[in-house]
Amino acid sequence: MKPTYLPLLLAAILAACADSGANYRPILDGTPTPAYEADLAACQQLARDQRAFDQETAAAAVLGAGAGALLGAADDDADAAGGAIVGALAGGTAGAVNANDRRQEIVIECLRGRGHLVVG
Repeated sequence: MKPTYLPLLLAAILAACADSGANYRPILDGTPTPAYEADLAACQQLARDQRAFDQETAAAAVLGAGAGALLGAADDDADAAGGAIVGALAGGTAGAVNANDRRQEIVIECLRGRGHLVVG
């Protein structure tokens, strides 16, 4: 894989995960109240407003690139650049997954704060 594909591939991975946490529809204990759908939409928008590629995601990509470069340089059949690319993709993807988990938690906690009986 050429290094020029790294930004495109990372952008594609992040775009695929972009709203998955924010679009979460939680499980309720009981019947939804009349205000539930409006509250859900507001909480999902709040979660959607959180950036997917935040500082934590960037740090994970940088750490992954560093670790991958070291492992690639240590392997006789690989190179440091290839290891850095794979490490950056792995770290960036892990950071994006964590960001989506945080978005899902935002939806859950927001609905709980509005009085809805969310179980998960």
